[in-house]
Amino acid sequence: MALPATSSKTSKIVLGIDPGFGRLGYALVSGTLTHPVLIEAGYIQTKGTNHGLRLSELRDKLTSVIARHQPTSAAIERLFFSVNVKTALKVAEARGVVMELLTTHKLPVLELSPQAVKMAATGQGNADKKQVQKMLCLIFKLKQAPKPDDAADALAVALCGLSINN
Repeated sequence: MALPATSSKTSKIVLGIDPGFGRLGYALVSGTLTHPVLIEAGYIQTKGTNHGLRLSELRDKLTSVIARHQPTSAAIERLFFSVNVKTALKVAEARGVVMELLTTHKLPVLELSPQAVKMAATGQGNADKKQVQKMLCLIFKLKQAPKPDDAADALAVALCGLSINN
């Protein structure tokens, strides 16, 4: 599922990833920090009981996004400790698949802390989701933040990646 926005004619495209197993958010931005352009924001959802097939589906769908937009770099949010160990392990495995895929496509990868992502979007490392989404709407001139939250989070990651790469 994807929310298309404006297309970009610049050669620099940052792919932002909010890692997840059941739902992984992604966003692609170009331009500069002062004039960022949203290319696409969306999510990849996996369902079913076969763990390996879900990881494979995640890889295949993200490969399609990369082929379609040909990003020049990527940014991915680091995981933070989760109380639910079972969920944390699945997300870590999905993140590993993503890291391998980005490496295979020879994309330079920035690994970002949640605080750095929030700082890039709002100027505050302890901002909540609503603050981040409100700033994304202002920065990208959106009527509403991308849905679901995973896509909006990936857009914040891509913005942070753009700010570090400029």
